[in-house]
Amino acid sequence: MSEVIVRSGGLSTTVQDLGRDGQYAIGMPPSGALDQFSYRVANMLVGNPVGAAALEATYIGPELEFTDERQIAITGADAPARINGEPVPPWETLLVRTGDVLGFEMLRSGARPYVAISGGVAVPEYLGSRSTYTLTGIGGFEGRSLAQGDRLPLGERPASSPAPGTAVPVELRPDFSGEAELRLVVGLCAYRLTAAALESFGETTWKVTKDADRVGYRLRGGTIDFVEREQPFGAGSDPANVVDLGYPIGSVQVPGGNEPIVLLGDAVTGGGYATVGTVISVDRDRIAQARTGDRVGFVPVDVEAAMAARRDRTARLEKVRAAVSG
Repeated sequence: MSEVIVRSGGLSTTVQDLGRDGQYAIGMPPSGALDQFSYRVANMLVGNPVGAAALEATYIGPELEFTDERQIAITGADAPARINGEPVPPWETLLVRTGDVLGFEMLRSGARPYVAISGGVAVPEYLGSRSTYTLTGIGGFEGRSLAQGDRLPLGERPASSPAPGTAVPVELRPDFSGEAELRLVVGLCAYRLTAAALESFGETTWKVTKDADRVGYRLRGGTIDFVEREQPFGAGSDPANVVDLGYPIGSVQVPGGNEPIVLLGDAVTGGGYATVGTVISVDRDRIAQARTGDRVGFVPVDVEAAMAARRDRTARLEKVRAAVSG
């Protein structure tokens, strides 16, 4: 069986795919690649089908040794990569041969680089997905981040794939520099905030704290005031407490009123904190590439604008597909 030998797992590298959709009713979050655009493009560059499992690293990329000839692609965060010590470009189809070693330097921008390998990472599926959910140790490679000495099985190479050197046009690549602007559909428990607090929430520039991972991003930078009320039966004493409700992926909790948390793919599916709204699916790609110390802002939009943004991303992905297959 063809495999990849992990020389170093980096800070936290996991196997991810499109995600474990359809399991919310049993309390199972989707997991999956946090930056879906970068993940999908990486698979396009190596000829993999939609949904093939790839690697998602955080901050520090892995060191990988290949045991046969494969095509690979590196997308996502700007993390300079090398094969056998020689620099290689991102967002481009690369060829590796038996014994070649891929490694990474420190990030220049973004937070999560993605590595796709032709044939995909062939770990077993769990509930229809190969994505890793580390909080409960399921999926991916033994339900955990990669470690030195792991050997990742690979699938059969696709019958056809883009030629080495095929690159994504620069204008179709995302930019992870500057403040992340996150479009937010206001709702759910926004009624718990005063009108002034809701307005201030959108005007505040928030800073990403060190508590930022696949579960969620805790932010700091302002204070949120709640409408005074007598706490209902079943809710806790915190003014942000409500009787339990479901948490859509991307929903923004406001516990305590001073540190909003944007919930991501590995977050719990429900709880008792008020949620001011939900970051649209397209912009979850962007917050996934924010690092500790980066700044984000929220822009209220309606559902129609969120759907339009999704259509725009789909059109952009189709432009990438045409560019790399043409």
